[in-house]
Amino acid sequence: MTVLHNDSDLHTAGNSDLLRPAVSQTGIMTVFEHQRLTARDFAYVTDFEWLLAQEFAVFGIKRKRGQWQLQVGHYIGIVHLPSGMVLEILPKRMAATNTPPQRQSPSEQQRAISRTRLWVQRMLADLIASDDSSPQTLPNSKHLGQFNRHAAPLPINALPLSDWLIQQFLQGLTQHPPTQHYQTQIDNQTSLQGRLVIKAQLQRNLLQPHKFVCERSVLSQEMLANRLIKSALEQLSPLLQTSVRFRRIGAQLSTTWQRISALHAHELTQLAIVYQQAKRQLAMQPLHANAMQGAQQLLEMAYWLLRQSSVAGANGIAPPAIKQQPSSLRLCLLLDMNQAFEQWASLRIAALFRRVSTGYQPLFQAQRVWLNDEEGRACLSIRPDLLIYQTPPDNDNSTHTHHTKTITDRAGCYSHVIDIKWKTLAHAAAISPSDAYQLASYAQAYQAPQAWLVYPVQDDTQQPTMLRQLPVTEALANKVPDHATLWLIPFNVNTGTINKGGDLLP
Repeated sequence: MTVLHNDSDLHTAGNSDLLRPAVSQTGIMTVFEHQRLTARDFAYVTDFEWLLAQEFAVFGIKRKRGQWQLQVGHYIGIVHLPSGMVLEILPKRMAATNTPPQRQSPSEQQRAISRTRLWVQRMLADLIASDDSSPQTLPNSKHLGQFNRHAAPLPINALPLSDWLIQQFLQGLTQHPPTQHYQTQIDNQTSLQGRLVIKAQLQRNLLQPHKFVCERSVLSQEMLANRLIKSALEQLSPLLQTSVRFRRIGAQLSTTWQRISALHAHELTQLAIVYQQAKRQLAMQPLHANAMQGAQQLLEMAYWLLRQSSVAGANGIAPPAIKQQPSSLRLCLLLDMNQAFEQWASLRIAALFRRVSTGYQPLFQAQRVWLNDEEGRACLSIRPDLLIYQTPPDNDNSTHTHHTKTITDRAGCYSHVIDIKWKTLAHAAAISPSDAYQLASYAQAYQAPQAWLVYPVQDDTQQPTMLRQLPVTEALANKVPDHATLWLIPFNVNTGTINKGGDLLP
């Protein structure tokens, strides 16, 4: 059996260019994007075999040198393994020091893991803190709605993602006990309570005059929102039982929610419909604004947990002996890192422009037709991650239509078109031709004077780099119109802002 190590006790693989996973006494196995895993990386070989059988989309399966390998894809999140351990997937390592990961000391490696956990949790908290009621809300952010907007302050020593997730969910449960509502109940009983249902009384009790069919309103906690939250609590219960940090409060909250029944199997198969019904039912409750908002957020989080867990076992094609029943699906929460970083950076950069001037209006993933055929049919559309529309100082109150992504105030213009990539650029020459063509096409389509390609870094060493477009021939040098200025913009994930150099913004 593999011996479990402390969080700071990391070791390197013999011939691998990546670190072996960090395994802690608390049962957390930490890996990174694009890392390759073999059976010897796991404390329990059965966990590796289970992951192979599930064939999750997050893992690529390869056979090399006579052994199976799992290569982690561009996802972050957690997977609860059959042994009870939790596989934690963090973003890829970006060069923040000159020391390669395999040459770092155990303490340096642990600090790198802690820093990564911190900024991932900060990123998720920022995404959830965005105003969902605003027309500027990012699309495709529904999968990030599971975390509490009023998240607890991030500790110096960052919690593993699984513990952080439990912390947010338990905080929501602590602040928002089960909601009660009056539910109509019809009973055939020996005492008259409530309203006598005449028609049912004549049909059922004609020969039983000592009984009464009564309709009454009973204060009950058996509403759909509570039952959906209870199901999510049961889904997290394996993590609560193995977590020393949250076991006690988890047991107390489980007692509070004990009398509420969870969703049954048929309801879980129609989870989306049940969730919509639960939302409508909850919206009708006489709750104060803050209590209503907290209850809705807790419901959204529970729905996300249940939906992700339901999908977890459906991606794999496992032998009959291994394939699980829906009731025993393991917790599996994964986020596409490309989408998460694009959305986070978009929010942060949009906030930066808003602080500079109210004349800047951000548009998130605004789509427009770029190419038509001779008959006017759309052939190709473009959708940059972020557009900045600038209005003159005297037209700052102009409006735009978010759904059609068209600006109604013709006095302004698109000042910046911004594309965001979750990829490392060591220097300007590392830009791929496809990214450069895409950026130039965006700038030309929107007639924007500036086009940005934003990429992640972990420090402020790299500064923005300006790229100049050159004419193909000298004869065209004085004939072509002025091109947009293309910028490579480093985004510091630890500070959540761009590394500003020069006069990027007025």
